[in-house]
Amino acid sequence: MKAPSADELVARVPLLWRTLAAMLVLVGGLLALVESRAGILRAGTEIRLKTVPVDPRDLFRGDYVVLSYPISTVDGASRQGERGFRRGDAVFVTLGRDGEGFARATGVSRERPAAGPDLVMAGRVVSTGGCALNDAGTFDCSQGRNRLRIAYGLESYFVPQGSGRAIETTDRSRIEVIAAVSSSGDAAIKRLLIDGKLVYAEPPY
Repeated sequence: MKAPSADELVARVPLLWRTLAAMLVLVGGLLALVESRAGILRAGTEIRLKTVPVDPRDLFRGDYVVLSYPISTVDGASRQGERGFRRGDAVFVTLGRDGEGFARATGVSRERPAAGPDLVMAGRVVSTGGCALNDAGTFDCSQGRNRLRIAYGLESYFVPQGSGRAIETTDRSRIEVIAAVSSSGDAAIKRLLIDGKLVYAEPPY
């Protein structure tokens, strides 16, 4: 006797139950994503980030700001015998702190560094080369393709309707982001401050 195929077994299940099962799978996936982000916000290590808002509005989803950070630009000079970084590479950026307590990038690698005192954040190379502001506040183009632009998933932040333009026009030296970084290196924005005062806080759910 021939055993029924998987398609035949599925076809025997009433349509209502199949629909409910599909809905439960979708809802379960969404809840897992929400809980993953909530876990980062709840238990992640907090870091302070200087930030530069770029773009003020998404007409379909309300106001938002596109943010850039000093740690978005990293010296990616490869070690001897290792090929250079390319756009799309997944990377791990090691973070230290500057004299003001803000995070600064101290290294980048394709493999997660061994456990140590420094925090490690996961990111992805979005471009190589180009110019960036140096410590003196002037544009430096000397590193060529060794300079990497890294995205961490912290580059867009939604704010209440009508607030994006006000943040976009605020001097960058006044804006600070508090982000949470999980043990795996994933990061999420927790709070946005201007002049050290809380402007927006991300709800846990």
